[in-house]
Amino acid sequence: MRLMIGSAASLACLFAMPAAAAAQAAMTPAEEAAALRSEVEALKARLEAMEARLEALSAPAPSPAAPTPSAPPAPVQTAAKAEDDLKITWKGSPRFSQDGMTFKAKGRLQFDAGWVGRPDWPDQSLGYANEARRIRLGGEGSLSKDFGYKLELEFSDNGVDLVDTFVTWNVAGWLLTLGNQNPFQSLDELTGDTTGSFMERAAFTDAFAFERRLGLSGQRRSGDWLLQAGVFSDDIDSLSSDGEDSPAGDENDSIGLDGRVVYSPRVGDSQIHLAASAHWRDRRRLDSETVRYRQRPYLHVTDTRLISAGPLRVDEEFTHGVEAALITGPWHAVAEGHWLNADRFDDPDARFFGGYLEIGRFLTPGDTRAYKNGIFDRSTPVRPWGEGGWGSLQASLRYDYLDLDSGAIRGGRQHAGLAALIWTPVDNLRFNLNYGLIHYEGASPLLDGRRDYNVHVGGARVELDF
Repeated sequence: MRLMIGSAASLACLFAMPAAAAAQAAMTPAEEAAALRSEVEALKARLEAMEARLEALSAPAPSPAAPTPSAPPAPVQTAAKAEDDLKITWKGSPRFSQDGMTFKAKGRLQFDAGWVGRPDWPDQSLGYANEARRIRLGGEGSLSKDFGYKLELEFSDNGVDLVDTFVTWNVAGWLLTLGNQNPFQSLDELTGDTTGSFMERAAFTDAFAFERRLGLSGQRRSGDWLLQAGVFSDDIDSLSSDGEDSPAGDENDSIGLDGRVVYSPRVGDSQIHLAASAHWRDRRRLDSETVRYRQRPYLHVTDTRLISAGPLRVDEEFTHGVEAALITGPWHAVAEGHWLNADRFDDPDARFFGGYLEIGRFLTPGDTRAYKNGIFDRSTPVRPWGEGGWGSLQASLRYDYLDLDSGAIRGGRQHAGLAALIWTPVDNLRFNLNYGLIHYEGASPLLDGRRDYNVHVGGARVELDF
């Protein structure tokens, strides 16, 4: 470093020598000495300044300031994001939704116990019995905004059945349904068995063989009006049977048309329901096949039928019915009538009738019967058990009538007075108590030959539905 400083000073002296030599010729010795001392001092000052600058440049650089913490970088978008979009909610059971698709688990448990009086009956089929009435598992949901589905399997009567199993499509204001479903046959038949007011439906729904069938239906709502219609084949069990030389399986080509119109305005705080339905079915069966129109003494725990019209050789069936219902505050009232005309092979047509009248009331404050889409819906307790109340309590009375007499056909008639008390402590759980007195006319004979007699029935059910 000092070598570089000395070199710089020497160069400065060399450049200054010619000027100094010229000036010396005109100076005295004393003046020349003073001038040289002045130049030396100037050179020393310049050298000191240069050394200070070199020392400053040679000092270590200061440490840089610590960087300000910043937010972590955004995560890279990967397939795992789809899992973050999955939403799970709960309404009686888990409901999953993701990217416009949904799935909700569904299930139903019903356990029954019942007693049917034995008025000198010839066998032990009456009396006390109990059963698992229904065990149903499945799910429902949507594939997109317009497409949906439902799939349910039911374990009952020592077998496994497909119940509501279909796909739906919302298009141009219509809800189209393709699959196994309930034709639009009656208010009591369409209302779910976990939302009805009695353990069993009206007698005519079973006697006239109302059941789910495979088909295509459509329904459309316009204001207070609801239009429902469909074309159906047969129930899945009949269509899948492989029996030979019988109208089953691939030989089953039965077809039916069903339609229902509902007018359901609200007047003040009251819900009104008025409806009519019509149903035609060509059984397309062999002449030798027969059908029975019959009914149990109300409860399902017995297989005995005390009234029965049949066996009859039936080619076509035509039924039609009317419905009326009112919900106002805690009260509800219902009336239905249904007529069946059976066209028989080479025999006079048979005409049967069934209907009922019902009135009911919630005994707990604030509770009322629910209604939706032309049927009765689930009623949720206003004050559930454990949340300031003890659930809801509903009492109902029903008169149920069925007439299976027609001309020479003497199937019998029944008049049933029924009472029901339903306790719903929390949503999705119900306890149902029923009692009935049934008066028969022209029914199956007793041991003493009587065909007119009374039968007492009592039943209890616990049901979980989600």
